[in-house]
Amino acid sequence: MILIFGGVYQGKLDFALKQFNLTENDVYRCTENSGFPDSKKIIYEIDKWILSLIKDNINIEKTVQEFINKNRDSIIISNDISCGIVPVDPVQRKWREAVGRTLAVLSGISDEVFRLFCGIPAKIK
Repeated sequence: MILIFGGVYQGKLDFALKQFNLTENDVYRCTENSGFPDSKKIIYEIDKWILSLIKDNINIEKTVQEFINKNRDSIIISNDISCGIVPVDPVQRKWREAVGRTLAVLSGISDEVFRLFCGIPAKIK
């Protein structure tokens, strides 16, 4: 597994496509309404999928573990939503925490971890 994270609009998907010689056909795009991510080579914006789990009151730890088991060979891309002002809305706070915890788990098991800032990738693992 490879994890790529960084702020919104930092070039994470472009980097993954170029770095690993992939195309848009290799990308599963998560949304706030998406179901379980399809087994494509790139799972893009997993943070949005986590928000859908929270909104549907689904057990995040258990579901993320199922996701990991089915996507060990994938490149996971997430927006880093941990910076900035802590949201007042309880759902948004829970989402922020869940994304942080999920990224911690994913980074621990990933073979490689990249952080993108201003379009510049930094390999941190």
